[in-house]
Amino acid sequence: MKYCPKCGNRVKKQVIDGESRLVCLNSDCSYVHWNNPVPVVAALVEHDGKYILARNTKWPAGICSFITGYLEYGEEVESAVLREVSEELGLEGEIVHYLGHYMFKEKNQLIMAFEVSAKGNLETNEELAEVKYVSKSELLAYDFHPLYITEKVVKKWSDLADL
Repeated sequence: MKYCPKCGNRVKKQVIDGESRLVCLNSDCSYVHWNNPVPVVAALVEHDGKYILARNTKWPAGICSFITGYLEYGEEVESAVLREVSEELGLEGEIVHYLGHYMFKEKNQLIMAFEVSAKGNLETNEELAEVKYVSKSELLAYDFHPLYITEKVVKKWSDLADL
């Protein structure tokens, strides 16, 4: 960003609160680009005794992860994760465990992960290119590279589930 979205003047980097941030050069404008992370929900979905991994249509072949989506304005985190399960998989879900929050710096996202038990008939939407059902042991051994956060969530899940 080269210009202030508030007043249109130029911005420059300045250290504020120990971080380099874009600040408007206009002394009458108080704009600071805080670059706060975008909240994202993720669901490790159990359905019919197996776990669902999915590949988004924008991802390369062979890369699968959990069901994910953005938190919408005014939405509770728990509602968002269940909405994503419904939208992407056509399933009715129930939260089993909160699996933690993880900073994904590369995309400036804060990912909040949950284990979700789902029922119903699987009907994927246009966002998904592929869906895989895996057992607990396959999930624990799955190579999520380069999705290191998914690996962290699976580790947390296995610790909670005491597998």
